[in-house]
Amino acid sequence: MSYTVVIPGPLRELAGGRSEVRLDGHADSIRDALALLGNDYPKVRDRIVTELGEVRPHVNIFIDGDSFRDVGGLSAPVRNGAEILILPAVSGG
Repeated sequence: MSYTVVIPGPLRELAGGRSEVRLDGHADSIRDALALLGNDYPKVRDRIVTELGEVRPHVNIFIDGDSFRDVGGLSAPVRNGAEILILPAVSGG
């Protein structure tokens, strides 16, 4: 099984400059996919997930266009070939 993770600009340096990375392995959920990401890119995963294993509040994750929060949170299923988009929130004043 494989998955494509789209890496946002602010995290690309931690992913060797890549805008996308391919994850190979088995993942039943987004939690599992993030664990796969952490195997190859632990610094990227650390910016997405807290020490307690929760997605940081300012980070959005989309699975094939759907917010993971709307389709089951960290238990949201991922299909083989899924595109996972990491999108940090933008704010300012």
